[in-house]
Amino acid sequence: MKQRVMMVAGEASGDLHGSEVVRELKRRVPQIEVFGIGGDKMKKEGMELIYHVREMSFMGFVEVVKHLPLIRSVEKTLEQLLQLKKPDVVVLIDYPGFNLRFARIVKRYGINVVYYISPQVWAWKKGRVKKMAGLIDKMLVVFPFEVPIYEREGVPVQFVGHPIVEEMQAVMSREQFALQYSLPVRKKIIAVIPGSRRQEIENLFSIMVRSAAVLAGKEKQIVVAVAPNLPLELYQQQLPPDIEVTFIQHATHEVMNYAEFAFVTSGTATLETACVGTPMIVVYRTSAVTYWIARLVVKIEHISLVNIVAGKSVVPEMIQGNVTVDRLVAEAKKIIDSPTRYAEMKRALNEVREKLGGVGASAHVAEAILAV
Repeated sequence: MKQRVMMVAGEASGDLHGSEVVRELKRRVPQIEVFGIGGDKMKKEGMELIYHVREMSFMGFVEVVKHLPLIRSVEKTLEQLLQLKKPDVVVLIDYPGFNLRFARIVKRYGINVVYYISPQVWAWKKGRVKKMAGLIDKMLVVFPFEVPIYEREGVPVQFVGHPIVEEMQAVMSREQFALQYSLPVRKKIIAVIPGSRRQEIENLFSIMVRSAAVLAGKEKQIVVAVAPNLPLELYQQQLPPDIEVTFIQHATHEVMNYAEFAFVTSGTATLETACVGTPMIVVYRTSAVTYWIARLVVKIEHISLVNIVAGKSVVPEMIQGNVTVDRLVAEAKKIIDSPTRYAEMKRALNEVREKLGGVGASAHVAEAILAV
């Protein structure tokens, strides 16, 4: 009897991490059937897409409310597939707002649930872990400090390492990268990494680029990492006039690796940038209502994964009203113009990288799925 796995990833980062898991599953069981919500990378590895991540890529309380009809429609379709295809296991990747609700639906049909990349319960509502005890058959976490949180509540948990450690391994050389994208090899790069959600580009991209332009001057070049799930035209529409940038698609890790400095929107990209040791400023801005609600819910000091993993302030976090060109530039210059502070930040980022474990996360995840 053919084994079937339903997978649900709602964002570009989930598509990337999920694609590696699909590859490892297919390597072990070539005939395994994988279907659900994913992106181009998961499809390339052999997953049947029911919905594409671009349809699900929205963030914030206000934005979720706007998309409730779509969310309900997706849930209904997936529930029908649970009945028709009867998967052996459902694998939920990050995306907790949707996935924790869907886990309740899955358990009605007696199907095992594996959750990969834990909801950030350490940031909000630790009490939710108690509710997960009856929903999650195996929690696969990417940060070692998450293990005791689940163990205390009796949720089966395993630290598998963070997938970005292996994802950051394969990059082009500096010369290959420059040649492929027509970049001057010797000219230093100021990187702009504005996230993978449309509203992040609309809210933050223009300010990040203008800040990069001031920082770069005429001596350095600005490179923008384009998310694979968003059209290039969206970035071009938001690009301020008279600012020259190079848009890079499908080589974000190279952009991070070869940049002297980066402006990065809060999210997984901050951790990826940390893995290659590139000093950065983390930028975050959302609607006033969403931010106000988040302040009531979130119970941690930092918003960036870099600082959370480090357990201290390693990189500056510029939030809401602090996201202005003047303030971003002033903070960036404090780092770039001080060799001591620049070197200290690189050392601290290396320590963050070491806390994420070694390579092999996707293989561990595939083995855990098959075991369940």
